[in-house]
Amino acid sequence: MNPSDYARSILRLLRQNGRMPAAEIADRLQSTVVAVEGAIAQMERDGLIMGYSVVLDEDKITHGEVRAIIEVEVQPERDGGFDNVAMALARFPEVHSVYLVSGRYDLRLEVVGQSLQDVARFVASKLASQDGVKATATHFLLKKYKEAGVELREEVPYERLKISP
Repeated sequence: MNPSDYARSILRLLRQNGRMPAAEIADRLQSTVVAVEGAIAQMERDGLIMGYSVVLDEDKITHGEVRAIIEVEVQPERDGGFDNVAMALARFPEVHSVYLVSGRYDLRLEVVGQSLQDVARFVASKLASQDGVKATATHFLLKKYKEAGVELREEVPYERLKISP
């Protein structure tokens, strides 16, 4: 296996489980623990692997956070395009993710607050007043079904539908 395929295989396994032990990765790739640990360390040094995270079932957490997707229309800057506005918005602690997207809106933010009012205050007082922000559309997340490739649902026993004449 060439080095780039080897690295991609390691990354694929780490995306499935960021806590997968190097020994298990080595076993699955028919490699050695030393080689896997070395490849992971190199990807961390190169900035390819920038961190590790956990996928949570938010419904099982009782602290009551409210999440929203906010679409932002931006006036791009002459020299910085969308980057400067996006990075300025990313610095707010309420903002968990920022993406440049295609379509009517330019940026997609995932924002977390303690209540609907917290998110509304963030939009009104912080987001809308930023230089370059022309318009926003806020969508509150009601239920999450899948995140980072992980389905977030209780297993429901399969039952065949009854057919009546």
